Amino acid sequence: MLIKIFSAAPVGIDAVPVTIEVHSVPGFDFTLVGLPDVSVKESHERILAALTVSGIEQLHRCYTINMAPADIKKEGAAFDLPLAIGMLAGIGDETVKTKELGHYMIMGELSLDGSLQPIRGALPIALCARKEGFKGLILPEANAEEAAVVDGLEVYGLKNLREVIRFLNGEPKDELNPEEQWTPTTINTQALFDELAFPTDVDFADVRGQFKVRRAVEIAAAGGHNMIMVGPPGAGKSMIAKRIPTILPPLTLEEALETTKIHSIVGLTNKKKGVSSALIVQRPFRSPHHTITDVALVGGGTNPHPGEISLAHNGVLFLDELPEYKRSVLEVMRQPLEDRHITVARTKETVDYPASFMLVAAMNPCPCGHYGENNPAHPCTCTPAQVHRYLSKISGPLLDRIDIQCEIEAVSYDQLRDDQPGETSAAIRERVLRARAIQTERFKHSKLVHCNAMMNTKMVRQYCALDEESDKLLEFTMTKLGLSARAYDRILKVARTIADLEGSENIQKQHLLEAISYRSLDRSTWAG
Repeated sequence: MLIKIFSAAPVGIDAVPVTIEVHSVPGFDFTLVGLPDVSVKESHERILAALTVSGIEQLHRCYTINMAPADIKKEGAAFDLPLAIGMLAGIGDETVKTKELGHYMIMGELSLDGSLQPIRGALPIALCARKEGFKGLILPEANAEEAAVVDGLEVYGLKNLREVIRFLNGEPKDELNPEEQWTPTTINTQALFDELAFPTDVDFADVRGQFKVRRAVEIAAAGGHNMIMVGPPGAGKSMIAKRIPTILPPLTLEEALETTKIHSIVGLTNKKKGVSSALIVQRPFRSPHHTITDVALVGGGTNPHPGEISLAHNGVLFLDELPEYKRSVLEVMRQPLEDRHITVARTKETVDYPASFMLVAAMNPCPCGHYGENNPAHPCTCTPAQVHRYLSKISGPLLDRIDIQCEIEAVSYDQLRDDQPGETSAAIRERVLRARAIQTERFKHSKLVHCNAMMNTKMVRQYCALDEESDKLLEFTMTKLGLSARAYDRILKVARTIADLEGSENIQKQHLLEAISYRSLDRSTWAG
């Protein structure tokens, strides 16, 4: 008897349909083909144990199972449930009725007691099911809310194998209460946005002093610019970075779905309890440790998975103690910073991951952290050669890609003792949103550009025109500091954002001067 069960396999941040063909005849054998990995091949033992504990008679059959298409790697235990249902339906004794099998996509990992465990990639799988025209999706209860974000698809989150069998056979949900019927999971996406749009546990009002840095952060958020903060230990670099998501614009539904897909692929959406795990509505903030590897940062592996730069997509990637990262780790970011995506090529497959993030980096000015600090209690103990070697860990090409370079000073005692709270995140966010609204109107005809930092060279020439006086000022700066063509474009982009914050149609001289002041760490001065 031949039975077909429908499931899906994640590829990149999307999912492709997988048809599980089960052919059974009397005998005692189990053959699984279609490029399954080890965890999929081990499903046979899990299925037999789950059937026994669930009180279902052992399957004394000879099974040949094909997972098509055969050229796509099938990995993970999420195929346990469709394989089990296919094996039961293949008996042909109505243990599982086959009438409804063609209407649903089925995914789930089986425990030995028959319960269903959460899977990775529930959102991409749900989107795939809707695209392929399936009526509904059957998956573990823990993934139901995440999948229910997709409109036009009936999502049934079930607890165990027996519930799945009862559902497919059209039996009531509760044996003791025949009136209780199965209902698909629903979720109010707009309510999630309204309730969780902005993080509430941190606020810029907590930051004392640092007015210059707060201004730089506001400009960076308004234009989506990369930035680096250089200053002594304890000056507040990490504290400020963690509050940047509170002043960024809220995610759109499209951005939230794309962000959730990436986190779903690596299984991060199931780490939280409650409805907040169903859809990521806050901009991500990722802060990997400096011991991270190249692959963990940009993605890849034998079976490619997204890295930290993709998990930070549509959000912030914070690299603290930047010179402590391996040189190779920092250099692999150069291409994603320009292209806003990363292509991972392997022998058998090539996947593309989005990586449009705002890079925020922090570092000390020297190994001891007190270079240039006028504090007799903490004199710098580093030699000029040590300082130069420390700073040289950050390559010129990488520094070139950072729009705003800001030096930060230690906070004074008077500022720490000041009881007056600083400006709140909400107040700063209002100005950021006004500037972003101007940019949205400016780039309304472009699908790829949403903020000033994303402008290509043609757009820079169109929207960042300078008057004669400003042009001469920029020419002098470029010559004096020996800046690159990339730095030229980035100065103009930052100046455009500063003008947007002030509601100015054209870039004025003061806007350009402020933008130039944020290039203080470029290589010519960096080496000095």
